[in-house]
Amino acid sequence: MSEPAASYNIHEAKTQLSRIVERVERGEEVIISRAGTPVARVVPLAGSPRRRGRGMLRGRLRLAEDWDSGSVNQAIADDFGVDS
Repeated sequence: MSEPAASYNIHEAKTQLSRIVERVERGEEVIISRAGTPVARVVPLAGSPRRRGRGMLRGRLRLAEDWDSGSVNQAIADDFGVDS
């Protein structure tokens, strides 16, 4: 059986927010209560991206030869209604 969710009262939650977020990032669920009554559940976001840092797409993307040509830039400006 799984452990019950950690529980904090509102005052504790305000002073311990960083620790609560760390717990949630590790996959834990946290309950916040007011006067002993649970009022909120803090859970990890489903499907949040796992970023590995800068350069993670190096070697995986290919740019067209004309990616920064005047004609391509003009076409983009035209698409956005920008006078160049």
